[in-house]
Amino acid sequence: MKRLITLIVAVAAGMLCATDSDACTGISLTARDGSRIVARTVEWSASSMKCCYVVAPRGHAHQSLTPDGQDGMKYKSVYGYVGIYTEYEPFVVEGINEAGLSAGLFFFPQYGDYAPYNPANKARTLCDMQFVSWVLSQFSSIDQVKNALNGVDLVTLDHRMGTVHWRIAEPNGRMVVLEVVGGKPRFYENELGVLTNSPEFPWHITNLNNYVNLVRGSVQSHEIKPGVELRAIGGGSGMIGLPGDFTPPSRFVRATFFQTTAPVWKTGFETVLQAFHILNNFDIPIGMQRAESENHDNLPSATQFTSVTDQSSMKFYYRTAWNSNIRCIDLMDIDFGRIKYQSEPLDPDLKQPVEMVRIK
Repeated sequence: MKRLITLIVAVAAGMLCATDSDACTGISLTARDGSRIVARTVEWSASSMKCCYVVAPRGHAHQSLTPDGQDGMKYKSVYGYVGIYTEYEPFVVEGINEAGLSAGLFFFPQYGDYAPYNPANKARTLCDMQFVSWVLSQFSSIDQVKNALNGVDLVTLDHRMGTVHWRIAEPNGRMVVLEVVGGKPRFYENELGVLTNSPEFPWHITNLNNYVNLVRGSVQSHEIKPGVELRAIGGGSGMIGLPGDFTPPSRFVRATFFQTTAPVWKTGFETVLQAFHILNNFDIPIGMQRAESENHDNLPSATQFTSVTDQSSMKFYYRTAWNSNIRCIDLMDIDFGRIKYQSEPLDPDLKQPVEMVRIK
């Protein structure tokens, strides 16, 4: 078991420590019919990740890993859920349960700090990479999560792995961000509904004030002196100064303005499509994060998958770097009391299907 933990740590540490390779961008939207949509990307440019979806029934048995082995907290699913994991099956990074509660893990390098692992508390110890599964399997509300976390030791398997933070969202629109700093969990109400990576969430909110001049639409022409008039060269001039790089602060600002200026669509499905369109802007070309001498390993994009969750209709959508077609898992079609636990690759074939247009 210790060898397994070492292998897992090596894989996860490689993912979390390479801060120039990982990124996550999350947004949220609400339709006019009240449908609540949460969406996000997952980036990793170092290699092709093993990404699979899981369907976990009620009663499914879980056990957390600890730095010593697979001897942490034991629990069984109260709620069934659907999610996506990367690399290691227990490490679900995004999902929704049958109560409509959504949870997602976002990289948070260099800023978080977990409390030291105490072997005497292993029965109440939860690995940070298994936090999403714990939330989805146990709770239907944010307050339940907050109350239960008081009785949990949240730890990392190895401090070389860095830290993560989380977004938890209820179908009524309430969303919080959880960050562990100085060994203490901190919950922030996220009324904006945007999340990226480091630094801390409050820093990103404050940083938005640096872009107070940005507005939707175009800026009106005006004279700066008699006979000298400045005119917008093209549409969208109200957003001149919007940061265009892929660092977490810039992505947070860009996601905020794309989200808050998006049209409000009538239905949840229209809003799901809007979320995918917005997140197109965060599809990171692989060459942006690879040195010229590096092999791209047939990885077409650093954005390995994008997921959009309709918490009202209970549909979980995704597309990938290899297949940009949108696929959907309908939780309403799943009997979580009878279905067996299952896991399948997001892409059985790493190949983009193309629909041929037949000319008659």
